[in-house]
Amino acid sequence: MIELNYRNIKEEIIGGENGLNINAEFDAYKDTIHKIIAELNSNKDKPGQNLQWMNLGYNEETIWYVKEYAAMVENRFDNILILGMGGSSLGAQAVCEALLPPYWNHLTKEQRNNYPRIFFLDNIDPDQMVSMLNILDLKKTLVNVVTKSGSTAEVMAQFMVLKDKMEKELGDDYRKNIIATTDKNMGILKQLSSQEGYKTFYIPDDVVGRFSVFSAVGLLPVALLGINIEEITQGVKDMDLALKNTDIHYNIAAQNALIHYLMDVKKGKKISVMMPYSYRLRFIADWYCQLWAESLGKEKNKENQIVNTGQTPVKALGVTDQHSQIQLYNEGPNDKIINFLRVGEYDTTLEIPNIFEYTGISYLGGKTINRLFNAEADSTMASLIDYKRPNITITVPKITPYYIGQLLYMFEIQTAITGALYNIDAFDQPGVEQSKNYTYALMGRVGYEDSANELKEKL
Repeated sequence: MIELNYRNIKEEIIGGENGLNINAEFDAYKDTIHKIIAELNSNKDKPGQNLQWMNLGYNEETIWYVKEYAAMVENRFDNILILGMGGSSLGAQAVCEALLPPYWNHLTKEQRNNYPRIFFLDNIDPDQMVSMLNILDLKKTLVNVVTKSGSTAEVMAQFMVLKDKMEKELGDDYRKNIIATTDKNMGILKQLSSQEGYKTFYIPDDVVGRFSVFSAVGLLPVALLGINIEEITQGVKDMDLALKNTDIHYNIAAQNALIHYLMDVKKGKKISVMMPYSYRLRFIADWYCQLWAESLGKEKNKENQIVNTGQTPVKALGVTDQHSQIQLYNEGPNDKIINFLRVGEYDTTLEIPNIFEYTGISYLGGKTINRLFNAEADSTMASLIDYKRPNITITVPKITPYYIGQLLYMFEIQTAITGALYNIDAFDQPGVEQSKNYTYALMGRVGYEDSANELKEKL
């Protein structure tokens, strides 16, 4: 299983001002944690609780439909294009980047075993969109439009551009190059899919975007690239079983949730840095940032009291950001907890040739890049301890579909538990909705005229 090492948040390691008496805290919160975990599991099947994401790993029907479609279109497309924002794309991108060889899109078709390239259009920068359209042969491109509401302005604007261009280039056959992933019962995209005959996959009720990675949102793009989605969901199921344990001493998601919560409310650590020491895991840091920020950054608690709570997540990459951020982390404000994400065994080993004897760099010769990579991580951790900076280490035994499933599900449960500790709703996002409503007003959507008038004064 994935391992959590929290040694470097203990007060005996980094001092009482910045560290925790973790055994005492586990004892103090054991009943609270027991209650939170028990309630999560007892409520996950109840409508309106937004906890259906806890059941996604067991959804055999979705897995079957995804695998069937992936087999049906195998060898038909050279490219997959995902249109989605936030949770509609970050999870799939994180999994694809982790499980595919680096620089996948630059490999030859033979090197990719005839599987397609994949592109994520998760912004509406016009320069980016035009450049991407210029490099894609739309006749050989499968476009997956992902929005649960079916009305996300950015995604639907992207889709309108793509649909118009595809109709002109492909004629009536353009429909065969479109998949819609959306709500089963309502929304503009659902309506369009029914009218025009797009292949459609559904996002279950009570699953918000940032928790949707194990639905068709995340599993479909991954399956289209030949990745074993059953191994992913097996990792989810095994981790789910482990995290049902209500004893905090044996539940790593509960441990890390409580550590982050206490580091915030007791030690003033308002920033959570996610720092993978793996190029392939770099987008998991992006995914984590949305999960952590959108779930925990709330103005009001469940009693409608103003609390303005939540840690600010920051992404970093080892070793790259040792040369750009660690100076701040070591000597700047002591307001962060660093999450090291490490890999036990890499897929490859790269030796450093012994070609510069009798020089200042001869000590590197004959060793491996792997050893240097791990030494860099150990050194960064040691320097943080010297400066009394709290840090934890999460270790993935190997980057496989099974362990990626474990890792992402653990973070989801950790986030849900942390939200309960803050006594906030971790599954809504009113601050995001406000911005969306303003966008509708600025773009002239009917029904938002009053907001448009207010915005004229604000802007």
